Amino acid sequence: MMPLTDVAIAVVAGSAFGIGTWLLVVLTPRWGAPSLERRIAPYIRDIADPQGLTPLHAPQPWAGLRARWEQLASASSAVDRRLRQSGAPAGPNGVAAFRTRQLLWGLAGFVGGAVITVALALMGRFSAPAALLPIVAGVAGMAGCDLLLTRAARARVARIEEELPTVLEFLALCLAAGEGILDSMRRVGRVGGGELTAELREVVLAVGTGSSLPEALTAFARDLRVPALSRSVDHIAAALDRGAPLAQVLQAQATDAREDAKRGLIERAGQNEIRMMLPLVFLILPVSVLFAIFPGVFMLRLGIG
Repeated sequence: MMPLTDVAIAVVAGSAFGIGTWLLVVLTPRWGAPSLERRIAPYIRDIADPQGLTPLHAPQPWAGLRARWEQLASASSAVDRRLRQSGAPAGPNGVAAFRTRQLLWGLAGFVGGAVITVALALMGRFSAPAALLPIVAGVAGMAGCDLLLTRAARARVARIEEELPTVLEFLALCLAAGEGILDSMRRVGRVGGGELTAELREVVLAVGTGSSLPEALTAFARDLRVPALSRSVDHIAAALDRGAPLAQVLQAQATDAREDAKRGLIERAGQNEIRMMLPLVFLILPVSVLFAIFPGVFMLRLGIG
């Protein structure tokens, strides 16, 4: 047998033995019993952890690994903003859940890369670059989890921007019919079924639990960070403070939102036009030139003509 094959078999056997030993140690009552800290934590949570953010049943090695990963990864504020924009549970618990999921993706990628490396070694096709495959796969898994969150956030923000003019016009129509702003928002949230109407239902719920309407609207726009929505909320809050007619303000904001949507559509069309030029310039045009020149060059080489 080849030396690399012996090493691969030794890695597989050693990994299996180590995992089995670790599972036996963890399942042993002496080692698997909750620690003193975990047993008394529920009774002193109001002092040690008043917000209830520390998981009581997370394994200590796993919690330490996740804490180190949070220090090395991107800022928690950016992750919280993208979670809020994507509609996923946000806040410290949401960020911790995302970090755990990202770490699991990285570990799954690392294990998958290690399995592929061992398989290559067993088949006798192992090479030096293959040793980096587990690390590359682990980093790709973490990056893939982060990329999926970013794409989900962008997609939901785009849907909110598309729904904004229609929702503002509906609110203006309800106000012109004689309803109050809160009743109009409640009606839109009850009738509509989009992302923005779901957020309006959250605003109405916040107002019903004691928050003022300007504060709830400002917090809602600050969390989503959609420019057109933030401008509309600022104008609505200013109109509420100054007593301005809200129907006219909402109608004007709906018009501005539609103009922003038109400008964004024109910008995307220009970008897509440039992207369409890439295959034309780098693929179709060279092939056309080749088909035009090659017959003449071939005939000149044969001495024809």
